[in-house]
Amino acid sequence: MEAQEIIYCHGHPLVTGSHPTTFELTREDYLTKNGNCIIGIGADKGCNDLSSVFRHVLAHNDAVLITRLVCKEVTVTVKSRGSSSFTLTHSTDMVWRKSSYVCGRTIGIMSDHVAATLPKTLLSNLVAGKDMIVTLTAMRPG
Repeated sequence: MEAQEIIYCHGHPLVTGSHPTTFELTREDYLTKNGNCIIGIGADKGCNDLSSVFRHVLAHNDAVLITRLVCKEVTVTVKSRGSSSFTLTHSTDMVWRKSSYVCGRTIGIMSDHVAATLPKTLLSNLVAGKDMIVTLTAMRPG
């Protein structure tokens, strides 16, 4: 089983990409200095906007989430896991976590990238306010 979603967002001058355990996209159109995990703002989707098919595939313990971040010439692929504990209910945010912590904003756990490990070239483009296309592919066996 496989399902895909595409999210459009953009950067902001206050993107720092310094958070050591998460990264986040938000529908909000502003960013403060405290938002060191936020890499994209003005997203056209939050967790609760994801299709029912996508939610169904991702909300299993054997699900894998491949996230492709594309901003100008930079492409980054992030691998995460899904969970049967996912609710995907948050209206504005999506959070990828290094840990297995789950809340309504969590879209990926056990992620192999977090804000602090994203390439500096990606972060530089986002600080310049460039557009980013985020492709989410949820997969599970059978």
